[in-house]
Amino acid sequence: MDANAIMKLVNEIFIDVLDNDDIVLSRETSAKDIEEWDSLNHIQLIVAIEKKFKQRFTTAEINGWKNVGEMCDAIEKKLKG
Repeated sequence: MDANAIMKLVNEIFIDVLDNDDIVLSRETSAKDIEEWDSLNHIQLIVAIEKKFKQRFTTAEINGWKNVGEMCDAIEKKLKG
C-alpha cells in the first residue's frame, strides 16, 4: 500500500471518528488544526487506525507523532514489515 492510499484511508477514518465530512488531511495536519481532535478522540482515532490497518502501535510510537504525515509514515513502515 502506498503513501497516498494510506492517507486516503486515514482521512476516511478521521471523517468517521470525528463525524466531520469537511476534514481534508495533509501531512502537516495536527490536532491543533482540527477542533474535534481532542484527547478522547485521539484514542478513538488510534484504535480505528489500528483496526483498519491490522497493526498495533506502542505508546512511544504514538507519542512521537507530531502530525498526520508522521502517523502515515509509521503505518507504512509497519505494513512493509
